[in-house]
Amino acid sequence: MARRTEWPGDSTDSSRAEQELSPQDPAERARAICLRLLTGTPRTRKQLADALRKREIPDEVAEEVLSRFEDVGLIDDAAFADAWVESRHHGRGLARRALARELRTKGVDAELIDEAVGQLNAEQEEATARELVARKLRATRGLDRDRRLRRLAGMLARKGYSEGMALRVVRQALEEEGEDTDDLPFDPS
Repeated sequence: MARRTEWPGDSTDSSRAEQELSPQDPAERARAICLRLLTGTPRTRKQLADALRKREIPDEVAEEVLSRFEDVGLIDDAAFADAWVESRHHGRGLARRALARELRTKGVDAELIDEAVGQLNAEQEEATARELVARKLRATRGLDRDRRLRRLAGMLARKGYSEGMALRVVRQALEEEGEDTDDLPFDPS
C-alpha cells in the first residue's frame, strides 16, 4: 500500500501546512503566512505583524518580511485606508468618526486615517445620513414622533454621525412627512 506524500499547501489546515514548511526557516514561514493572509483580503501591516507574532515568528524576521512586502507594494496601509473608507461609507453609510475608529482598530497610522477620512466632506456625509434616514423612515411609521426621532437619530449615532447632524437630518425628514417638530428641544440649524 503506497502512502501519499503530503506537500506544504496540500493540507486544508493552514497552521499545519505552515509548520511543515521549513520550520527552521522562519522567514519562509513568515512570507507564506503573509501571502496566504493577503490572498483573501487586503490587510494592514499591523494585522500581518499580529498574525506573525501569534505564530511565533521572531520580531526581527517579521519586520524584515513586512518591510519587503511594503517595498514591493503588497502592503499599503494608505491604499487600504482609502479603499476602506470608500467601501464602508458607500456600503454601510458609516460617517467619518466611525470609519476612523475602525481604521484605528486595524492599526492604520493616525495621519493615514486623517487623509482617508478627509476624502469625505460634510456635504457627502450629510447626504448619506439623509439617505439612511429615508430608508428607515417607513419602518417607524405608526410610532409616536419622539420614538421615531430616537430610533432614527440612534441609528445615525451608531454609524458615527454627530448628534447635531443626526437630529437635524431626522427633524427635517419628519417635517417633510408632515410631523410637527416646533416643540422639539434642539436647534434645527
